Amino acid sequence: MTAPSTAETEPPTPTPTPTASAPVPGRGGRWIQRWDPEDETLWREGGERVARRNLLFSILSEHIGFSIWTVWSVLVLFMGPEYGLTPADKFFLVSMATLVGAVVRVPYTFAVALFGGRNWTVVSAGALLVPTVVAFTVMEPGTSYTTFLLCAMLAGVGGGNFASSMTNINAFFPLRKKGWALGLNAGGGNIGVPVMQVAGLAVIGAGGGPRVLLGIYIPLIVLAAVLAALRMDNLASLRNDTGAARDAVREPHTWIMSVLYIGTFGSFIGYSFAFGLVLQTQFGRTPLQAAYVTFVGPLLGSLIRPLGGALADRYGGARITLWNYVGMAAATGFVILASVRESLPLFTAAFILLFVLSGLGNGSTYKMIPGIFQRKALGRGLTGEAAAAYGRRLSGASMGLIGAVGALGGLGINLAFRQSFQSTGTGTGAFVAFLAVYALCSVLTWAVYLRRPAVRAAERAADRTAAEPRTALGHAEV
Repeated sequence: MTAPSTAETEPPTPTPTPTASAPVPGRGGRWIQRWDPEDETLWREGGERVARRNLLFSILSEHIGFSIWTVWSVLVLFMGPEYGLTPADKFFLVSMATLVGAVVRVPYTFAVALFGGRNWTVVSAGALLVPTVVAFTVMEPGTSYTTFLLCAMLAGVGGGNFASSMTNINAFFPLRKKGWALGLNAGGGNIGVPVMQVAGLAVIGAGGGPRVLLGIYIPLIVLAAVLAALRMDNLASLRNDTGAARDAVREPHTWIMSVLYIGTFGSFIGYSFAFGLVLQTQFGRTPLQAAYVTFVGPLLGSLIRPLGGALADRYGGARITLWNYVGMAAATGFVILASVRESLPLFTAAFILLFVLSGLGNGSTYKMIPGIFQRKALGRGLTGEAAAAYGRRLSGASMGLIGAVGALGGLGINLAFRQSFQSTGTGTGAFVAFLAVYALCSVLTWAVYLRRPAVRAAERAADRTAAEPRTALGHAEV
């Protein structure tokens, strides 16, 4: 069997091979007409190479998207007394960026089906120029708070890149490699947060202003869009499946996993926005002192996310997720203790541990999604490619919804900090609320995905089906 190939918009030379791709009538770009990653022959003879190439350039675009989404977590460090903003004002700015980033994830997910993964990556990467250029233009003392607020909201479009990227990459890889691929894709995107913060540290340390930081990213955005146009592909099998979205909305597991993702990714993105502000507001750190520490947590959390996916591939996403939430609850207890005692070293260490665990949990929870729908397919009596196609269809559609709701957790974190600092002058009250959320997520993971014997029996059945040579479905456990 031949490897999948792509074609440009010009009519291709006729060829007898059934697997060569051709352009979709009435659509531009590169389209792969036939794609079955569970077919081991196709995967071995070129499919893996195509999938890895798309993964690489998807990571680049998503990485830049995360950087622009979280740029206001750095810009607020530049905004000294001359800007006339209170800590509550700054928390609200980053909250609005988080909110828009969460909301746009829903249409971004379905844009992949409407326009193609490669085509939408080009558009979504290019769209990052809007918030970057606008902020570059207005970033100076004397600009109204309303203008800053609108700029922060525009930056939220960067948060949508994650949803479209994950939906697209999910379709390129077989189930046995999804934990690794999705973890690498998401981790490479997440690392845009600490990279932006390190860039901010360098600019602050060199005595530069916010316009210098924004100017660095303008050519990088153009580069990401151009490379996506030249090197990525569309999958015809993904287009215009609006029924998958309806089915995903009706599926209870979509909303259960959304709650679990609030606890992991909501923590990661919320803390990424808030960490520097908390250090400044509660512990009196200067912008430079805060910047020296702020990037460490997001960096470690991003780097460990693929490990969370790999561990979930091996031991089951639900098991890793449950113990991860137990660890997050314990780390939060130390953060509360440090906040009460005003111990900066303990607070910093425990907060960074929270970042690490949130990144690990991001990988394990996202691995659960394709496994859940694969298991449902087997429960419906489907086997082989039919089961794999069912799982890919629903998991791809549900990922955008889960990602959107999970990102709203970041909004909740920043609003909780805003309220806590307004009421008491510290973040202790917010951390108590976060501890309760992690406890709830621990119970939910155990009750739904680990407690019932029927679930464990279904997992074993899924594993037996996965071991069949033709289907090569991999480990179907959640």
